[in-house]
Parts: sequence; C-alpha cells; structure tokens
Amino acid sequence: MSHLPGQSPDLDAHALRVVRAVNETGSITAAAAALGYSQPAVSQQLNRLERRLGLAVVERVGRGVRLTEAGLVLARHAVTVASALDAAAEEIAELQGLRSGLVRLAAFPSASATLVPSLLARMKARHAEISITYLEAEPPEAVSAVRENRADLAITFSYPGDRVDPHRASAQGLRVATLRRDEMLLVLPVGHPLATGAPGAIDQPAVDRAAIDLGDLADENWVAGCPRCRGHLLDLCDRRGFAPRISYETDNVAAVFGLVEAGIGVALLPALAIESVGARAGVVIRATTGRDHRTLHAVMAVGAERVPAVAAALRTLVGISSPVVGVPRN
Repeated sequence: MSHLPGQSPDLDAHALRVVRAVNETGSITAAAAALGYSQPAVSQQLNRLERRLGLAVVERVGRGVRLTEAGLVLARHAVTVASALDAAAEEIAELQGLRSGLVRLAAFPSASATLVPSLLARMKARHAEISITYLEAEPPEAVSAVRENRADLAITFSYPGDRVDPHRASAQGLRVATLRRDEMLLVLPVGHPLATGAPGAIDQPAVDRAAIDLGDLADENWVAGCPRCRGHLLDLCDRRGFAPRISYETDNVAAVFGLVEAGIGVALLPALAIESVGARAGVVIRATTGRDHRTLHAVMAVGAERVPAVAAALRTLVGISSPVVGVPRN
C-alpha cells in the first residue's frame, strides 16, 4: 500500500541496504549475492518498497537495472543510516563487554610511510583487540571510499584554493576534521646558489632563517610530484608571476630526491613526503617565504566517531598528528 499524501514514507533499514547494494552492483542478482540473499527475495523487497512509496525505485536498462531518482535519494542516505546502525551495534557491544572491532583505514601514499605505521603501532599497543585494514588511495579516491562505505576513516589532504579539492562538493554529508598543517618545502641540490646551510634533515629553525622566494627559482628546471601537487606548484608560481619549467614528473618521492641530488632540477614537496624518505646528504631543504602549506584531514561518515573502534582510531590519529588544528565535535 502506498503512503497517503502528507504521510511520511514507510522506510526501513533493510530496504535501504537492498537499494544501496543494487546501486553499487548494478544488478539485482549481484546485489542478492553481495547481501547473501536469493534473487527473488531482493526483487520482492524492492517491489514491497515501491508499493509503500508509490514510486519506482529501479528501472530496467538492457540486462541490468539502475536506480530512479527516488532510488538514488534512498541510496544516498543509506550510507548515513548504515553508519548510525553500526555505531549503535558497537555501543551495545561495548555494554555487553565485547571489545573487538574493525576499522577500515584509507590514506594517501606519503602517509603510508609516516602517519599510518605510527597509527597502527599505537593501536596495536593500546587496542590490540581492534583490527585495522588499510587501503592506499589519493584523497579523491579515499573520500569516495568513505562515501561508498568501503572505508570508515580516511586521512586526506587539501591545498588552499585547490579548484578540485575533494573536500568540497564530493564530501558533502561526510564529517571532515582538520588535523594539522603540512608545510611545503623546497628541495635543492647541494651546491645550489640558494642552498646555503647544512644539507639533509629538516631543521625547522634553519629552514625559517633560510626561506626562499619561489620567484628566485623562476629560471630553474622543476621536478614535479603527484598530479595535485603539480597543480599546486603551478598555482603558486602563477601567483609569483612565472610558469615553472617542469622537465620531469614522478609520483615517486625517492625518485624526486634522486633527480634533485643529480642536479636535474629543484622540487617543492610536503614535509610529510620528505619525512617518508628521510634525510639525504645530497639535498638541502628550505621553506618558502610564503610559508606555503597543505592541510591534513580525517574524513568519516557523520556519526562514525561514535563507533568505539573508529573513535579509538581517530583519537590515536589526532595524537600522532600534533600540532592539532582541530578535531571533530558534535
């Protein structure tokens, strides 16, 4: 029976799970397999839902199906509902004395060698009963993983003024917490005219004293990093009135260091990326006069921090991400 005008639609969590599964798999048969149901059971569930709503939820497309506008609305809200139900289940489990849990973590590559190992080590020491799985993904993919319920917690980054920042429209309806600034630093070969001071490690006081204006490197060859890092470099140089001559591009931070050491060019890298490869005797690290930076974030579904296992992972992440700019509040 369809609902009467002015009456709220009769929805339930089970129906939302079915709609979300159909949206993610593209067919009723695949959705049934993902949920562990029979194909007729899923079809019946969808038929009952459509009768209650008085609206079509799925439509046939060739040999498969796709969601109607009403179905897409339900699928969009299903992630939040699933997170809330998981939170309730975790809290009940805590009350029952069940301390185990699972956190699905996603993070970008340079965090894989820095923040992630520290997070996993501390979680093992303090919460050995909590299992953590890890997916390496750049911020757009990591945000999508949270939205699609393939990850519970994502470590991401954004650049000021980034036109393709995944924390804007694509993160609507998710929880985005700021962790800290990550300074953008210049990597110069030893012997470069502007590379005065000791090579190797990032010594913050020395970095501050020897800050370099990007405009002074307008005539240099540049080694560029990941696509979003390249975009940020282009934007910063444009503000300084020049277009960088990018001669080499690689996502491999160690390769960037090798090219700079060989005198092939100079580079601009986040401090976290530099930390991931450690000090190198053949390079000098310097800050920019503009104190250019990116911001590190934690992304999760709304309410996910109320899940005890996720909350423990988030608290640990905040602790190793000092100095902390902000943490999520309800």
